[in-house]
Amino acid sequence: MSRLIVSLIVLLVVVVGGLFFLAGSATEQPTTRVEKAVELGNLAS
Repeated sequence: MSRLIVSLIVLLVVVVGGLFFLAGSATEQPTTRVEKAVELGNLAS
């Protein structure tokens, strides 16, 4: 019976740790916008 309890606790720790790992790696990095000057002649074509 003791071995079953230990196995369940280890499984629970692995599942919770995996969820935290996935949640941490799923955070999106903010996208950086680069604005550059465009000549008006390029927009007309």
